[in-house]
Formats: sequence, C-alpha cells, structure tokens
Amino acid sequence: QVQLVESGGGLVQAGDSLRLSCAASGRTFRSLSMCWFRQALGKEREFVAAVDWRGVRTYYADSVKGRFTISRDNAVNTVYLQMNSLKPDDTAVYYCAGNRDPWATSNQSDEYEHWGQGTQVTVSS
Repeated sequence: QVQLVESGGGLVQAGDSLRLSCAASGRTFRSLSMCWFRQALGKEREFVAAVDWRGVRTYYADSVKGRFTISRDNAVNTVYLQMNSLKPDDTAVYYCAGNRDPWATSNQSDEYEHWGQGTQVTVSS
C-alpha cells in the first residue's frame, strides 16, 4: 500500500509562486504514474497535471499550462508541482494521486488508486 502526503500549500498573493510536494511511502513509488488534482470549494475535483514513472512524459490541464510544472524525484519518492503566476482561481485543495499504470498520464480521477489527504492553496487578489 502506498501512502501519499502532500505539503507546501499556503496563502499567497496573485502572481506569487508555490511548490507543492507529495511524499510517498513504500517501494512501489517509481512504478506509479503520478498526478495532481484540485478541488475548489463547492466545485468538482479537477485534473491539474500528470507525469509518467520516468518523469519524462507530462500532461497539463489547459488552465495551468505554461504556469505549472509537474516533476518527480524517484530517489526520494516525491512528486512536485511548481506553481507560478498564481491566480485567485487556483485557490483549492490540491491532491496528489498515484496510478499503477506507470505509463499513464490520465486526467480521469477514477484511474488513480492512491490518494493523499490534500493541501490547501489560497491565492488572494
């Protein structure tokens, strides 16, 4: 069983940057593709970004393309989300998730078997 713990959220101003981290326990991390989703208050969970097991192939939601970067370091079992030029619309709880298909970069939440507890990101205008 893989456990995922997100960190790095906080309160920032529009235009600022944040880097989220998701630390995974267990030896299977490098065999998982990973992603970030987010959920704003009163809204459905939304795909943000995904990366394959190698950290080579990535996929982004149009709303974050060019501003966010997903990456991973398999040596330390961690996936990151670098968020630049933050906007108030980016305010949400951010979740990382893992998929047993190492090559997948899916934007479908039901394809991810492992989920973290989330970290809050609030962007003020």
